[in-house]
Amino acid sequence: METKINIDIDKIVELLKQAEQPKSEFVHLMDSFKDPFLVLIACILSLRTNDKTTYPATLRMLELGRTPEDFARCDVKNLEKAIYPVGFYGNKAKQIIELSKELVEKYNSKVPDSIEELCKFKGVGRKTANLTLSQGFNKPAICVDVHVHRIFNRIGYVNTKTPEETEFALREKLPVKYWIDINTLLVTHGQNVCKPIKPNCANCPINKYCEKHINK
Repeated sequence: METKINIDIDKIVELLKQAEQPKSEFVHLMDSFKDPFLVLIACILSLRTNDKTTYPATLRMLELGRTPEDFARCDVKNLEKAIYPVGFYGNKAKQIIELSKELVEKYNSKVPDSIEELCKFKGVGRKTANLTLSQGFNKPAICVDVHVHRIFNRIGYVNTKTPEETEFALREKLPVKYWIDINTLLVTHGQNVCKPIKPNCANCPINKYCEKHINK
């Protein structure tokens, strides 16, 4: 019989912050962005690509421009060359250029600050939209990637099948004060300790709040 534990989300967040686990260079870069457009296009690059590949690709991309106007007139081959070898680099180059043109022509070069509007852009899903809101606009939004989905299910805070289900479950129970920070905290924890395969449970700062660990 599995043991159910009281999952103290306040304590979990506190312990993860105290742990000060090293962030990847890409996470550091995303944290430094205050421009919603840069958050948006960097997040597009990161989809289905690891941070070690995405980080230098993002730096090369930013050498070509930093505004929707810059990328609206960018040559697709130049952008492809800059962002290679991120996953689906050809599609992503076209997507960023098309998105930039749409921002210039329809939105006065301003990134919209709602999930509904952001998701109207081709290739932009809820994960990218939520990260743009939280990182770019500093608005409460829950960006659920594979790390957030895995860890919250692993500790037993939610019981969901997909990242989108996890987002909506967290909207119901995760205190709003944690919405902006939770992605960076759990991505960093997932990259360092709570990995998909062979998580380092012995050195996990929140293992006593994890149902998976308790019920081993």
